[in-house]
Amino acid sequence: MAAVLAVVAVVVARIVDRRRPEAPTQSGVRAGWAPPGQLDRADFDGPERPWLVAVFTSVTCESCKETTTKAAVLASGEVTVQEIAWQEHKDLHDRYDIEVVPCTVMADAEGVVRRAFVGAPSATDLWAALAEARSPGSSPEPGLGQDP
Repeated sequence: MAAVLAVVAVVVARIVDRRRPEAPTQSGVRAGWAPPGQLDRADFDGPERPWLVAVFTSVTCESCKETTTKAAVLASGEVTVQEIAWQEHKDLHDRYDIEVVPCTVMADAEGVVRRAFVGAPSATDLWAALAEARSPGSSPEPGLGQDP
């Protein structure tokens, strides 16, 4: 009887471990078009790297393709760049309440979104926003990618 209870306990423990936690709490009330303020880095590629540039897209969106191409050059040993297409990752779009694409977010190691763009930013704006997020005071336009 004890062996059966031990096996049941192990099975229940594994099921609980595999359950996905809720999306990180978002600060304040936000409209569906606003980027999230917090990400769970385990949901994305490269959680061990200090920075994530996540580009939420749709495969039918031309400006999304352009934004993904511009963001790709930011990839490095310190920065993971990942495209999250709605058709392939609907679960992440739903989890983070992404309703408008392209939506580009730049999150630190803890998943705090430091900069974000809704719509298609220029390559220069992406570069400057990431530089400012990583090293405050390094950009001539420190407000890029922040709420007005």
